[in-house]
Amino acid sequence: MTKLQDDPIVEVRGLVNRFGTQTIHQNLDLDIRRGEILGVVGGSGTGKSVLLRSIVGLRRPTAGSVKVFGEDLQQLGPAERSRLERRFGVLFQAGALFSSLTVTENVALPLIEHAGLSRADAEHLASMKLALAGLPANAGQKFPSELSGGMVKRAALARALALDPDILFLDEPTAGLDPIGAAAFDELIRTLRDAMGLSVFLVTHDLDTLYAICDRIAVLSDKRVLVADTLDRVAATDNAWIQDYFHGPRGRAASLAARRNRPSEPV
Repeated sequence: MTKLQDDPIVEVRGLVNRFGTQTIHQNLDLDIRRGEILGVVGGSGTGKSVLLRSIVGLRRPTAGSVKVFGEDLQQLGPAERSRLERRFGVLFQAGALFSSLTVTENVALPLIEHAGLSRADAEHLASMKLALAGLPANAGQKFPSELSGGMVKRAALARALALDPDILFLDEPTAGLDPIGAAAFDELIRTLRDAMGLSVFLVTHDLDTLYAICDRIAVLSDKRVLVADTLDRVAATDNAWIQDYFHGPRGRAASLAARRNRPSEPV
C-alpha cells in the first residue's frame, strides 16, 4: 500500500440518483483521496456503476454535487468540462472496445480525437500504452473478437491510460477472468498506481482484489455509503451484509490468502 494524502481529489456530496420513482442513491457522500486505490462494493442494485457514471459525468445526478479537483462538473461549460474529463481514464465492465477497429486503433482514437495527434503519432503512442498494459506487440493488429477475455481487459486498460489520466475508474475489471489472470491484473493496477501516481476508483465483487490492492473500501447500502475505511475496519462493522460478505467462506479464504502473502502476519 502506498502512503496516502488526506486531501480528496473527488468529493461527492448529497448525491441523489433516481430512475423514475426508483431512488438508487439518497444523500450519498464519498471522497476519493489522492494516490489511493478505493474499492467500492455493495449488493446488487446498490448503484455502484451508477455512482461511477455520475462521477465521470456520464450521468447527471438528480441532486447533489460532484467536485473533481475542486471543480463542480455540472457547473462547467463544455470546453472546461472536456478539459477536466481528459484527466479521467475509464475501463467499462465488458471493455467497450470498438469491434470494427483494431486494438491499436482503439487506443489511438482518444489521442486523435482529444489530443489532436496525427494517426501515425497516435498509433505509435498507442503501442507504448499497450506494452504498459502488459500486451504483446502483435496484439495491436488484432480485432477485439480475436482476443482472450484477459487481453480485452488489458486493451481496455491501455485505452483508459491513453491520455495519461490522474484518476482511473475501473468497473469490475477482473470479472470473468480466471484466478491467475485476475491476480496478474490486480498486480498490474497496483504497479501502475505506484509508478504513475494514479488514484483508482474500483468497482468490484472480487474479495481477492479487495484484500490484495485496495487501501480503503466503500460499502454501498441503503442508498448511501454505509462505511468507507480500511478493510479491517470495514470488515469489523456491525452490519449483516458486511458480516456475510467479509466473514463468509469466500471472505475467510481471501483473508487467509492475503495473510499468507504477508509472511510477518500469523495465518
